Amino acid sequence: MTRDSLDALVVGGGAFGTALASQLSRLGRRTLLWVRRPEQAEEINQRHTNQRYLPGCALPEALRATNDLAAAVHGAPLLLVAVPSREFRGVAKLLGDCVEGDHLLVHVAKGIERGSFKRMSQVLREETCALKIGVLSGPNLAPELMAGHPAGAQVASRFREVVQRTQALFAGGRLRVYGGADVVGTEVGGAFKNIIALAGGVADGMGFGDNTKSLLVTRGLGEMARYGVAVGADVFTFGGLAGIGDLMATCASALSRNHQVGERLGRGEALDAILASMPHVVEGVTTTQAVHPQALAMKLALPIVGAVHGMLFEGWSPRDAVERLMALPVGDELFSLRYR
Repeated sequence: MTRDSLDALVVGGGAFGTALASQLSRLGRRTLLWVRRPEQAEEINQRHTNQRYLPGCALPEALRATNDLAAAVHGAPLLLVAVPSREFRGVAKLLGDCVEGDHLLVHVAKGIERGSFKRMSQVLREETCALKIGVLSGPNLAPELMAGHPAGAQVASRFREVVQRTQALFAGGRLRVYGGADVVGTEVGGAFKNIIALAGGVADGMGFGDNTKSLLVTRGLGEMARYGVAVGADVFTFGGLAGIGDLMATCASALSRNHQVGERLGRGEALDAILASMPHVVEGVTTTQAVHPQALAMKLALPIVGAVHGMLFEGWSPRDAVERLMALPVGDELFSLRYR
């Protein structure tokens, strides 16, 4: 396989990676999907399904999968990296062995690395020789993408070529890709909203209504902005698809894994039992483990994040979390949004 044999390689055969690869394949793009397990590649190639991650969904017959990463990378000028944050560095190391400096790398992972507090673009920069790196993020629930529902996302990069090539890749389809340059804000929005979605699910599980959900989403957006600006984001990014757009979808949809986990917590189920029953990674749990200690170290007041951390890892009941949040003093509503 020679360079430009493909239009894109999607790295990661989970729900979202498969949905993106399916979108591109339906547009006639020469797309290959890399998966770890040979039996998963065989299922996609022979039966045109990915039952573990997208049960009941038929994949395009033109979509092909492989577990040979080096050969696939060699044939593609642009890579869409769609693996969970907890596995991201390991896959980035594998990519580092075969990626060349002129490759374009765009990741779609919505998480922050535990311990290092690194964003996924930083991990790619550390583990590969690629310079032209970007992030694609927005309100993109995989089953809805598979169903062909109209959707939007933002691709952000310091390199205009990355933005334009990614937009051209998806042009003409049901996923409208808007451009931007704020990599930090786009990554923070995609990761942080999962924490708020856990809280939103808890509220639903406890039987609260739309007033409560609106309060959580709005104050969660304020915490997203406070954290994001502290790590270098442009506050205006959080008013777009990668911020409030993704937050709305993830907090409201029954398709959201983070919302599902929160709802079951709100009904009194234990976290370990919930996670053991789910085939997918729940990014909000890992992201809470990353953001909460970072916020403490930076002396950032993020009370919803603290409450979610308390429920997940400190033995708080959902009712404890609600009572602690409601007991906090009330300040000016938009104080946390008054940034550059």
